[in-house]
Amino acid sequence: MNGKIVGGFIVLTALLAGGAMYYLQEYAFYHPASFVVGDEIELTALATGLPEAIPVKDLQGIDAESSPLRFRACFTTILDQPTLTEGFEFYDKAVPLNAPSWFDCFDAARIGAALESGEAIAFLGKADVARDVDSVVAVFSDGHGYAWHQLKPGIDAASGGE
Repeated sequence: MNGKIVGGFIVLTALLAGGAMYYLQEYAFYHPASFVVGDEIELTALATGLPEAIPVKDLQGIDAESSPLRFRACFTTILDQPTLTEGFEFYDKAVPLNAPSWFDCFDAARIGAALESGEAIAFLGKADVARDVDSVVAVFSDGHGYAWHQLKPGIDAASGGE
């Protein structure tokens, strides 16, 4: 009988710990991202090297105080890809990070595939939004755009990129 109690306690503890871990990764810490009106999404201009706001609509985003890498945003812009490529810095090695499943406008796998195929183009939003972290913005040919924060290329997460 004692073995059943101990075994049941271990299983119950594992289930509770697993549920708590899932909740902490998917829901805890996230909040709606706050944007400055008129400066919602920025791209780094080729001419000045400084971030400039681009016009956006249908903007939604999430963020967390626990890590600069938790930022994600979805939007639409009226600027087309040729205009953007003439005026703003490209971002090599853009790799969108997965968003929580409930933030369904951001599909990292789809964005990554579009970047590889050339359907979407990645731009530097703003360098060094946090230590070793850049803001990256990908824009599709239809004007849909996605923004996220990622470690600078060549920085290993284990080395303290946050």
